[in-house]
Amino acid sequence: MSRYIGPSCRQCKAEGTKLFLKGDRCYSAKCAITKSEAGANTRMKKGRPRTKISEYGIRLREKQKLRRFYGMNEAQFHRIYEIANKMSGQTGHNFLQLLERRLDNVVYRLGFATSRKQARQLVLHGHFLVNGKRVDIPSFLVSAGDVVAAAEKSRETALLKENAEVAAARTVPQWLEVNSEKIEGKIIALPARDQIDAPVTEQLVVEFYAR
Repeated sequence: MSRYIGPSCRQCKAEGTKLFLKGDRCYSAKCAITKSEAGANTRMKKGRPRTKISEYGIRLREKQKLRRFYGMNEAQFHRIYEIANKMSGQTGHNFLQLLERRLDNVVYRLGFATSRKQARQLVLHGHFLVNGKRVDIPSFLVSAGDVVAAAEKSRETALLKENAEVAAARTVPQWLEVNSEKIEGKIIALPARDQIDAPVTEQLVVEFYAR
């Protein structure tokens, strides 16, 4: 499946919820979802009928929402599901945990990138190290105890310094520990379900693939 190169906001509109694909803009009044809420409320008041969605459609939309939330193509996304399905425990939780463990997601969660898309580019360009070794694979899975840090030369880049300054005022997930001054973070533990803010019911995604 080819990479989506259209407007990010269009994906949020398609799913009817914020997927936080454009960083700080998603938290502002400029967000397309925020702008459209008033219009949607007006249409509901006028009695505009809703289209009934099938059981298959509900599960498809939930899968698409999660895939877009993490900014992945279908082949990558399904491959991670297959790995999760072979693990012991709840497939849905395993799936979300694997998605959170991706290096590009961790860089984003630590606040060193304003979006997962930007984090992916930073990783691809070799700006980050894992346990002291350069890793330029966004899908690399981190483990508990790993340390993710900006490469020495990369710490002086304006973009990373600016992102780190903004990140210092934010709260990172409990499973991560961050040092914004050093542009460095540590994976304290693997994330529990209540520490993952993905706006989906993961069981529906599992049911979609298990059909």
